[in-house]
Amino acid sequence: MNDYKRILITAALPYANGPVHIGHLAGCYLPADIYARYQRAQKRDVVFVGGSDEHGVPITIRAMKEGITPQQVVDKYHALIKESMEQMHISFDIYSRTSNEVHHKTSQDFFLNLYNKGLFEEKESEQYYDEKAKTFLADRYIVGTCPVCANPNAYGDQCEKCGSSLSPEQLINPRSALSDAVPVKRTTKHWYFPLQQYEGWLKEWIIEGHKEWKNNVYGQCKSWIDSGLQSRAMTRDSNWGIRVPLPDADGKVLYVWFDAPIGYISATKELTDKWADYWCKADTKLVHFIGKDNIVFHCIIFPSMLKAHGDFVLPDNVPANEFLNIEGEKVSTSRNWAVWVHEYVQDFPGCEDVLRYVLCSNAPENKDNDFTWKDFQDRNNNELASIFGNFVNRTFVLMHKLCGGKVPKLHEDVYDERDIQVVADIKAAKEKVESFIEQYKFRDALFEVIDLARKGNKYMQEKEPWIVAKSLAANPDAQKLIDNCLHLCLQLTANLAILINPFLPGTAKKMLHMMKVVEKMLEWHNAGSTKLLSVGYTLRAPELLFRKIEDAEIASQIEKLKSGLVKTVEVTGGKKDDSGNQTAVQTTADKKATIVYDDFAKMDLRVGKIVAAEKVEKADKLLKLSVDLGFETRTIVSGIAQHFKPEEITGKQVVVVANLAPRKMRGIESNGMILMAEDGNGKLHFVNPEENINAGAGVN
Repeated sequence: MNDYKRILITAALPYANGPVHIGHLAGCYLPADIYARYQRAQKRDVVFVGGSDEHGVPITIRAMKEGITPQQVVDKYHALIKESMEQMHISFDIYSRTSNEVHHKTSQDFFLNLYNKGLFEEKESEQYYDEKAKTFLADRYIVGTCPVCANPNAYGDQCEKCGSSLSPEQLINPRSALSDAVPVKRTTKHWYFPLQQYEGWLKEWIIEGHKEWKNNVYGQCKSWIDSGLQSRAMTRDSNWGIRVPLPDADGKVLYVWFDAPIGYISATKELTDKWADYWCKADTKLVHFIGKDNIVFHCIIFPSMLKAHGDFVLPDNVPANEFLNIEGEKVSTSRNWAVWVHEYVQDFPGCEDVLRYVLCSNAPENKDNDFTWKDFQDRNNNELASIFGNFVNRTFVLMHKLCGGKVPKLHEDVYDERDIQVVADIKAAKEKVESFIEQYKFRDALFEVIDLARKGNKYMQEKEPWIVAKSLAANPDAQKLIDNCLHLCLQLTANLAILINPFLPGTAKKMLHMMKVVEKMLEWHNAGSTKLLSVGYTLRAPELLFRKIEDAEIASQIEKLKSGLVKTVEVTGGKKDDSGNQTAVQTTADKKATIVYDDFAKMDLRVGKIVAAEKVEKADKLLKLSVDLGFETRTIVSGIAQHFKPEEITGKQVVVVANLAPRKMRGIESNGMILMAEDGNGKLHFVNPEENINAGAGVN
């Protein structure tokens, strides 16, 4: 660390084609923020950059699904992602976007640098072309039957049903996702970067030079290099992206994984005129925080590009995390099996630090880990509230009760071995936390902070100042013993604020307010000291740092997760209607198992009329409906609030599953289910009779 004058920290650029979920936070944004906050506390020269990746096929696919332009997609989701990062206290020095002009110019200049050196290989190859849409097709724009599992809507690069990696040539009956036409092969020219020429250098730089990298990163890099590298196309045929800056490159853009990591450079340019100090001087420490799916791009391709360019520093470390599953299943954005950050901050206002704590303490640093709502509750209630928060609260309550609300004096004449030990614990905690953070072991570092609070609770329990207070009249040393205990507990509390700040900045800020001290106290050199709070200094009354999370809240989140789960209906294989809108194709994977008539006969389907509708408080997706079934009016909670306003649907006829067992949603008992249909754009439609029918009429 002493060899570097400055630290440049990057976090992977998320695709601006949807919101961010907790897997994104756990994978790279939270670890990067912890590291940046710690380095700032060390008073080091730190820059932390990020931004939205706004090019590539995922953007255009999202635009197609939503029926809007790619620019509208990136504008919408860049704003949402940026807000989510700010709400979770991810402290970027700049959060930029790759649609900015400075990024386009920086990427094109980088490409021209390599081109003018003659480093690219120009190759012609046959690629799939849509004669109706008059465009070349990226692999993701080709769908067909999977040769492995027979899913009729597998993509040209992967089958999302069985997970097999594919190429368009392997698909049975391939078709264009744009027009449903059968694609044909046409010749096209692209510029390839010869990765194989950098194999020797990569072996020396990574295999021999970075054995300290995490096992998952080092192992994946070694496997790629040992398997032999091949030339990789750095351009694509597309109308969305950064134009290839050559005269004979009409309709061609830079490959998204060529321009995306250059986004770190362009973001730094936006931030400071001294950007070259961070990117071009050898005494800069560059650290990339990413998820494991981005290892090859950040450890093989981008470093080779930087090496070829010649003007930039190389990453010192790439501490990639594994994946975070949810309730035992892999995150699936297409099935809505995710905990979305923007929804979490609405459902748990003021609890941003709780999520940061849970995601760090359960971080997938070395293997895939699982997030469950029950574990979320347990960690909050049993660790944050009962250990950390409880110690701070008890210290402040007893200080006000037994020491007049002021920091008491330390009396050396009654100083004992237990006092000496707690001072040693404070100093040791600083050293352990510092060591673990420098090694990118954030989970272990956070454990040490909580363990120091645990030791503080044990120390206070052994000293029992509330019991000693009962002997004040008889024991001349009683007040001194109380003073010593609470003096050291207050100093330990001040240390907890410093140590917890990289992890839970909102909590540290609350503690500073209670102690009536400025943020300067959070500088790392203060940690380990037992002279942070001056004797006689008046402190504020305690405020609870963490509230208990109730069972009903957890049940509601589990219900929300399950009720939001959707079957994937592939838009990409659809045809277009007369107005040019994409329509859905029912896939084999969407069809349910065959049933017999007796199974169907068990369902009591009835026509109902919505007589009243209102939004459910603190639930973006739910509407509370009053539905007249003729013989009674039912309360039904339905997840349609993002598709319909209450006033739009009052008076509508609907088909209701009338004999569905009741269940509680957000504390409201729902008695039935409204039948809905979903089109290829994800829009819901009522399933209702063409003509008015008496409420309560049966549907057969």
